[in-house]
Formats: sequence, C-alpha cells, structure tokens
Amino acid sequence: MASLREILSDRVSECFAASGYDSRFGPVTVSNRPELGQFQCNGALAAAKAHATNPRQIATEVSEKIAALPMIADVSIAGPGFINISLLDSYIAEHATSMSRENLGIETPAKPAKVIVDYGGANIAKPLHVGHLRAAIIGEALKRLGRAIGHDVTGDVHLGDWGLNMGMVISEIRRRHGDLPYFAENAKPPFPSESPVTAVDLEEIYPTASARCKQNPDELEAAREVTGKLQKGHPGYTALWQHIHDVSVADLRADYEKLNIEFDLWLGESDTQDRIPALIESLTQAGFAQQSQGALVVFVDEPDDTRELPPLILLKTDGAALYGTTDLATIVQRMDDFNPDLILYVVDKRQSDHFVQVFRAARKTGIVDAERTKLEHIGFGTMNGTDGKPFKTRDGGIMKLKDLIGMLVDKALEHMSGVDVARDYDDAEKAGIARMVGVAALKFGDLSNQPAKDYIFDLDRFASFEGKTGPYLLYTAVRIKSILRKAVEQGCAVGPFVAPQSAAERDVLLKLAALPDQLQTAWDQRAPHFLCDYVYELSSLFSGFYRDHHILREPDRARQASWLELSRTTLAAIELVTGILGIEIPDRM
Repeated sequence: MASLREILSDRVSECFAASGYDSRFGPVTVSNRPELGQFQCNGALAAAKAHATNPRQIATEVSEKIAALPMIADVSIAGPGFINISLLDSYIAEHATSMSRENLGIETPAKPAKVIVDYGGANIAKPLHVGHLRAAIIGEALKRLGRAIGHDVTGDVHLGDWGLNMGMVISEIRRRHGDLPYFAENAKPPFPSESPVTAVDLEEIYPTASARCKQNPDELEAAREVTGKLQKGHPGYTALWQHIHDVSVADLRADYEKLNIEFDLWLGESDTQDRIPALIESLTQAGFAQQSQGALVVFVDEPDDTRELPPLILLKTDGAALYGTTDLATIVQRMDDFNPDLILYVVDKRQSDHFVQVFRAARKTGIVDAERTKLEHIGFGTMNGTDGKPFKTRDGGIMKLKDLIGMLVDKALEHMSGVDVARDYDDAEKAGIARMVGVAALKFGDLSNQPAKDYIFDLDRFASFEGKTGPYLLYTAVRIKSILRKAVEQGCAVGPFVAPQSAAERDVLLKLAALPDQLQTAWDQRAPHFLCDYVYELSSLFSGFYRDHHILREPDRARQASWLELSRTTLAAIELVTGILGIEIPDRM
C-alpha cells in the first residue's frame, strides 16, 4: 500500500491538474508547522513561476478542490501560497487499520535491486578493535534496511587476508617454531589438520612481527620473501596461511555475533588473486593499463577535475599488486557472480580518493556499465573519546572489541541498577539483558549521527535510560510488551482502530503512517540516522500517549481495543526499526 503522504500527494496532484496546472507541483510533505496543518504543499510557488501567475491565486484555486476531497478535515493558505492540510480523524484511523494489516505499509519494489554491501574490513591474524566498529555497525544497518524495503542485499566482510601482513606473521611463527613441517625445505602435504596457533597466539604474534619488521630491514625483507612465496603457492606457507585464516575467521565471527552483525560472505583479498593476471592482461591489451615511471597504471583523471587525481596503480615497479588491483579484481568477481545493480562500500571517509580512483577505473575499463551498476562509497567519520581524540584505552592503546563489549555490559548493569531494571531476575537473565542494553547503547549512539561525521563516544550518556538513547527505546518497547501481556491476561480485545479523540493519540497514528517514507528516505540517502530520529520520536510520542491514557482501565471497550491495536502496531514499528539498526529487545526488564 502507498504511504499516507503518497496517497495525499496523488490527490493534491490531481487537484493541481484539475485547476489547469501541472500535476508535478502537487507532492506534499509532513508539515514543519504542525500548528497550521498535518501536511503542507509548497507547489503553488513553483507553479506560479512556471505559469506566470500569482502563487496565492493558484493556492486558492487548488485549495478549493482539495477541500472537496472526502478525506480532508481542513485546508488553509499561509504566506504567499503555502497550502496546509489536515486529514479527518476517521480517515487516519482507516489508514492505520490498513497499515497494521499490510506489512506496516511497506511496499515491495516492482523491481527489487540486487545490492552488495562491502563492510567490516577486518584483517585476519588481528583482533577486532574500536577502529572496525563504525564500518560494521553502519554496514549492517544498511544491509538490513535494504532488505526491509524489499531489495536483494548481500553483505560481504571483505577480509584483509593477503599481502605483507601475512608474510610477517608466517615469518614470526617460523622464528618461534622453525621445526614445524610447514617450513621444511621440501614441504609437501599432508600437513597437520590442527592449527599450530590460536586466536590468542595471533593477538600477540602480529604486533610483535610488525614491530620487528619496522625496526629491522632484514626482517622486513624476509617477510617480503615469505609473502612472495605464499602468493606463488608455496605448499607449506599456504597450509599455514589456511590455519591462520580459519582460526581468525572463527574468532571474528564470535566477536561480530556479540554485536548482532552477520555477514553472508566471508570472502577476502585472497579470493580474487587468481583473477589478477587475466585482469592485468586484458587491461593492457585494451590499452587501459599503461606504463608510468616503471609502474603499470590506469589513468583516471578527467578534464573537469578541480584537483590532480593520481592514476590507479595496478602493479608497482617490482611487479607487486596493490589494494586498487585487488579492489578491481573484486568488482570483476562480483559482476561475474552476482551482476549487482549497486555495490556499497562502507569504509572510512579518509579513503575517498582511493574509491574515486577504483570506481573511475572500473567504469572507464568497462568492468562495470555505469548505466547498469552503481558504485558508491559510504565514507564514515571517526569515533572519538570525550577528549575529542580517536577513542583509545586509558593507557593510550587501541581498545579491542572484546574489552569494549565488557565495558558496555558493565555500564549497562550500572544504569540498570540505577533505574531498578531487572532487579529480581536471576544472574543469567540479567546478564543477557545487560548485553542487549549495552549493544543498544553503542549502536544507537553511533547510528544517531550522520555517517560522515565524527562523533563523541560517551558511554555514560549512551547507556542512560533517559533521553535519546538505545536503552530508552528498549524500555519503551518492553513497556508496550507488558501492556499487551496484561491485556491478554485480562481478556481484552485488540483492534480495530477507531478515530482518535486526542492530539497524543493522533500524533502517534500520524508518526506510524510516516514509517514507509522514513525507511525509503534512509535508504535513498544511505543514512540510518533518519531511522534513529524516527524511532525515538515514535517512542516519545507513545510514551506521552501512555502517560495520558489509561489503556487497561478504559471502560469504552471499542476505544480500549483501538488503543491496544495502537500499542501493538507501535511495538511492531519499533521492533522493525531497531531490528534494522541491529538492536535486540528483551521480553522484559
């Protein structure tokens, strides 16, 4: 079904046409002056320019026809020709009934898009830390949002699992355990089925290896040699790399799952390496790849560039491929395997130039058809501490995700105690609720901000049960669940809607009616913060309604049933949006 705004836009557009003006001036928006009307149409001003007529005259003519529509309660004109519109309460209730029965008003697109969201960007052999959070949180929300409105969306973690860092780790393991069969002079399979290193081992091995290579050029050269042999298929190194990969992925999965983040694909840079030789050859033969200062590059600058954009380097002077090469090969792979309409890259905004280079190269070389497949970089800002600097541990180090999750749970328990939440529950249930509260605090605190902006990570504020926070949403939803449970216990009927009698009730219904539009806006702008704003406003409006209306004590059974249906539909909308944000709601608190 169409949203309430869309239905009204269609009717007003017809009124413009019936008045002799172009129907394109008819779309309405939710009013920014609710004291004047629920919706507004500013089309008369644009129509006046197109038709060389006084805008107020146009607004008057169109308003007369709008007033005759059976759904309209009031029409007025403000200023030079702004049309303010309010709907009949009976019509609002009728629409709410349809919405509650038809997937909250969310329509499946006639032609769903095939979308890949590239997010996460974790590296194997290294633990997740706070620097990985925003990519994962924003990417997961965009993936879920695309699915919620009917698109075919696939999420890919795109692991960093190839290159010099692998050579460093393998070299360090060889230093410590040179007698392992992977390092034998003529190493051949079969190799041990059990990994010689654990995830805990790798947490210590990688930084040690990295520091050693920075301090000693010989160690760095040895790591490069190992990297080269690995990439050429050295049997022992390949088998050891597979162990490192599998151990790391298992650990990464566990950490991501704690934040309700799930990837459909666990592919990485290694999965595209076999495509690079053919890619280089085809680009060279077609004349796209050219020699420049000893390197093989694709020039991506354009005549209207306002600043110099360097070429995309495919092969360095020593013949080594770079990230850009791997990214191009990954696009080739995705086009072959999925033929997507859209690929979204959720990566730090500081990588924007890199993606301009890669996207231009992909389009210029015909790897993607710009008319068929869109490539977009969703650049995000930095998560900073209360000091305004990138968030770190108290001793100045990079905080591991495991440690951050521990902080979240501890802070959640602290705030739960302060508001008497889950006081008499057993330890297991209380711990489960604390994890949900902590994750809600983190995710809502992050996603409430525009993706491209830096923000201050204030855990104490984020974990509060008051104000615009994740825990406040949970508390509101749990309260509604409690109302509905008690209604069942008391044998109360639910629905259908009747015409609202109070402003608080009407406001909740109108906010519910805006849900499909908010989902679409958030998707079109790739901006989950619109959903955060919406679900907080909906929760606040319902809290105001609940405060002023004694639902379970209402003597008018039809009105009580309507209020319970309002509660049920509001809960469904909150659950939908928080689910998109990756936030779980407990059954009780």
